[in-house]
Amino acid sequence: MANRKKENWGSQLGVILAVAGSAIGLGNFLRFPGQAASHGGGAFMIPYFISFLIIAIPLAWSEWSLGRAGGRRGFNSVPGIFGLASYGKKRWAYIGALGAFLPVSVSMYYLFVEAWCLAFAIQYLTGVFADLGIHLPSFLAGTNGAGFRLGSAGSYSQFFNEFAGANGNGTLYRTADLGWKFTPLLGCTIFCLFFNYYLIYRGITKGIEAFCKVAMPMLLVCSLLILVRVLTLPDPTVTPENPAGIPGHSFLDGLGFMWNPSQPGKTLWDSLADPDVWLAATSQIFFSVSVGFGLIVTYASYVRPKADIALSSLTATVSNEFCEVVLAGMIILPPAIMFLGTSGVEGNLGMFSLGFNVLPNVFEQMPFGQFFGFLFFFLLFLAAVTSSLSMVQPSVALLEEGLHFGRKRSVCLTGVFSTIGAVILCHFSSGMYALGTFDFWVGNFGLFVLATFQTFLIAWIWGTKNMQNELSVGAKIQPPACIGWVLKYISTPYLILIFIFWVWKESGTYFGEILKDPVAQIVVGFLLFSALFYVFVTHLALRRWKREGRSLTLFLDEEKETEDAAKKESVQ
Repeated sequence: MANRKKENWGSQLGVILAVAGSAIGLGNFLRFPGQAASHGGGAFMIPYFISFLIIAIPLAWSEWSLGRAGGRRGFNSVPGIFGLASYGKKRWAYIGALGAFLPVSVSMYYLFVEAWCLAFAIQYLTGVFADLGIHLPSFLAGTNGAGFRLGSAGSYSQFFNEFAGANGNGTLYRTADLGWKFTPLLGCTIFCLFFNYYLIYRGITKGIEAFCKVAMPMLLVCSLLILVRVLTLPDPTVTPENPAGIPGHSFLDGLGFMWNPSQPGKTLWDSLADPDVWLAATSQIFFSVSVGFGLIVTYASYVRPKADIALSSLTATVSNEFCEVVLAGMIILPPAIMFLGTSGVEGNLGMFSLGFNVLPNVFEQMPFGQFFGFLFFFLLFLAAVTSSLSMVQPSVALLEEGLHFGRKRSVCLTGVFSTIGAVILCHFSSGMYALGTFDFWVGNFGLFVLATFQTFLIAWIWGTKNMQNELSVGAKIQPPACIGWVLKYISTPYLILIFIFWVWKESGTYFGEILKDPVAQIVVGFLLFSALFYVFVTHLALRRWKREGRSLTLFLDEEKETEDAAKKESVQ
């Protein structure tokens, strides 16, 4: 067996920040407020918190335990760890190939949106949004009047469509026509691609952990600064500098819009009886906590053998929820309702519309809006990078184990796939259709498939007893004894039911588009080729492990040794 230097996280804090960073991303600050508001506000929060208790926490603990158990036995790739958990069954190793394919495929379009955030932050610094109508006090704007003119919602939508290339395929190659102050999205995409892969190239400790130790505190500081600004906003109806204030809307009105269980024309029970609300809540939990992706399994495999994973898992999960529910829940929708009213927000609750159309209009009308607009999109960029880093590592781990590549070659090969995906997204940008197709097949459909298989594997094949034993090693807290029962009899059936309903409701349209739309065919064809590549690498990995004597039946062998030792002890 060839000797490869084993990578580990440098510190307990480092792994907590890295795992929390992998979960805290665009889904927290953009997707969550829109999902909550469009699915009944407070009524959405009930199935959301139920899903958090029966999905997020059990799955996070199970993934941490399985990941570290596999890492202690020399496996960092999801196929290898799935093979161990199934006691050597190769079909589970092939299913584990999804744990390398799906995250890196998500990262392809995630990097694209990450570039949007970076470009918007730069545009706030360079004054591009001021030209669209950012409202600045006269001493900052350099004018004799009260400031720049107020922009319309339409101007932001038009700007964003041109910026993202939504007006036509290939239009991103002509973004220089928008003016010298415009930061080309292509340039930001290339930068994000190289920046992410440079950090991955540096390794677990010097790259991912080092960046997360800097980025996560910066993200928290930016969030708190914006939150303080939001909490101290005056009522827009009595602000002389804001004649466009919406009468009767305050910060509390904004909170009520998001948290009130009963919305106009719909009771709480009407919302809870709607399967779409439960589906949306469960989907949001996946995006929020990053469970089911194979990310945590891979990250946990680099944890030191005696480190406390029970507390680390809970800390990372709760930290994510704090950023999503407390920070994002208070700094996004309430000020939007204050300045634009419910009518100005309700039609723009999508992830992209809310973040890139509505919020710039809000910052325009907010005192010192240009500065806080920069802070907001900069924190989005930081959150996106910490998430996208985690999406690449599972692919790198499989290539290292399957092809016996060093880290440099594994990173470069993964980068080739990401570059091809980025080219597809940049070229087929019309209506952001290619982006939506990527998101459906890997970020929704594929995620549900992998999460369901993974939960079944841990709960019913590897066993909840093994999970709880692994969690207890080095633990400073003991998870509830019922956590295994919850994972087995509640989480698994719940996931299966939600997945069946989701496929029945959503997949028909997308399957039909494959047959008639050439862009969908290109995207799905590329994804199928990528998936087959990772299956092939898994096949090579299985052959290599067999030649090197790396058994996937280690769990079975250990259990047999334990039983034999117990028999000898009873005889004596």
